[in-house]
Amino acid sequence: MSTTSKQILKSFEHLPASEKREVASQIIRRAFAFDRHQLDAAQLATLYANFADEDRSLAEEGIEDYDKGLGGEDAR
Repeated sequence: MSTTSKQILKSFEHLPASEKREVASQIIRRAFAFDRHQLDAAQLATLYANFADEDRSLAEEGIEDYDKGLGGEDAR
């Protein structure tokens, strides 16, 4: 791995979790934008499933945060 790549990863580790997700998503999009035509249907299905799982997880996390916020408002 190049020095530049190591520096990028080191910087990435200092980002807040929400920004890490955004950066990782952009990196994945850009990496596969070049290789998209080289992926077969099974590989694409796996990628779509992984993204769906991540989306579901983020949605559940958001709902939990929203629920906690509502509970805090009710307690006031």
